[in-house]
Amino acid sequence: MNAAAATHHTNCLRCGRTLTSAKSMAAGYGPRCARHIRTAQVDLTDYKPHQVQSARELIEDGAIVPLRSVIFITVSTDGTETYRTAPTACTCKAGLKGTRCYHQLAARLLLAA
Repeated sequence: MNAAAATHHTNCLRCGRTLTSAKSMAAGYGPRCARHIRTAQVDLTDYKPHQVQSARELIEDGAIVPLRSVIFITVSTDGTETYRTAPTACTCKAGLKGTRCYHQLAARLLLAA
């Protein structure tokens, strides 16, 4: 996710407000939206702890960007590939096999916020 960490956003990816602090621009979310995302209530029983951690890192790095209402563009762990992700499907290898991936969890967390 190093490639996504270098990206700076001028508007919040959740609400669209203008971001003013360097920390918010790097993350892609303002402090209020970041708090909503951190406290979002999502059922995590189908996910392994490392998937939960990876999903949170994906969001913190600003490596998941809304494309449409429930579809997101996500970046792979190494930053070399992008995937189309929805809360129930993803174009990554795991998603194409029909298993749940951390990209889907990140999308669920963002939508729950």
